[in-house]
Amino acid sequence: MKNIIEVDSVSKQFNNREILKGVSFTIKEGSINGLLGPNGAGKTTIIRLLNGVIEATSGKMSVLNFNPKQHGDEIRKRAGIVTESASLYHDMSAWDNLVFFSKIYGKYDSNRITYLLEQFDMLSFKDQHVGSFSTGMKKRISLAKALLHNPQLLFLDEPTNGLDPEGINEVIHYLRKVNQEEGVTILICSHVLHQLENICDSYLFLKEGRIVEKGTKKELEDRYLKEIRFLVETDLRPASQTYMGYPYSRKGQIQLEFILDSKDQITPLLANILKETWVHNCEITNRSLEALYFNIKGEKDFE
Repeated sequence: MKNIIEVDSVSKQFNNREILKGVSFTIKEGSINGLLGPNGAGKTTIIRLLNGVIEATSGKMSVLNFNPKQHGDEIRKRAGIVTESASLYHDMSAWDNLVFFSKIYGKYDSNRITYLLEQFDMLSFKDQHVGSFSTGMKKRISLAKALLHNPQLLFLDEPTNGLDPEGINEVIHYLRKVNQEEGVTILICSHVLHQLENICDSYLFLKEGRIVEKGTKKELEDRYLKEIRFLVETDLRPASQTYMGYPYSRKGQIQLEFILDSKDQITPLLANILKETWVHNCEITNRSLEALYFNIKGEKDFE
């Protein structure tokens, strides 16, 4: 896959304050990427730079083979964006909102509007005023709006803010659907790591204007998962605090947590437990994106 975004040593200053510091990364076409970091880390600034809304102080960028500094209009014709606020007209219906914005894009197509409303399960609500919608429904219309002009690239800035768990799952579902069915490359900015764990192909960790780590989940695990904490639900009751040489601690009546050196030790451990008794459930408890983040934080010392 070719790179659809290339960022090389980009810095940005506002009023003599450095917001971004030598940021470099690439994003591959057709992928879903998480730009993760706390509020104030510089995520929104990166989105604005990539769209050509503001200019970098130094460094180079290429988006869809365009320089955002010189060709922001061309990028915005080919990219969609969903901000934290829905940016919709509340006193207009969902249909009228999408007609209005499609005409602004110069891409009015009633079939495309109908298709998007169907994709986001909103066709039956097309004649209702957006102001009467729940936050989750507004997010879906915002996503439809961002896709009216068949963009190659989609930027999302905190797309799950204000949503309940069901609404978050719906947004993640629709983003995956858009990526798979339309081949749209997606960059999602968020400070809530666990929400993006099962959707992103790769991650960028931003802290105080710097990219402190990047890679796929597997790459991050290979770098930072120094031990495996493996929880097994079983009725095993060995007399000592080791089993097959693996130290463990009790977690309630029938849960044991083993400390392993690598994932290669999981299969023989389970095989030996199953010779003696049952196993109802097992999982690695320290491989989540949040757990890896704190491992990265500890090693990089970027507080």
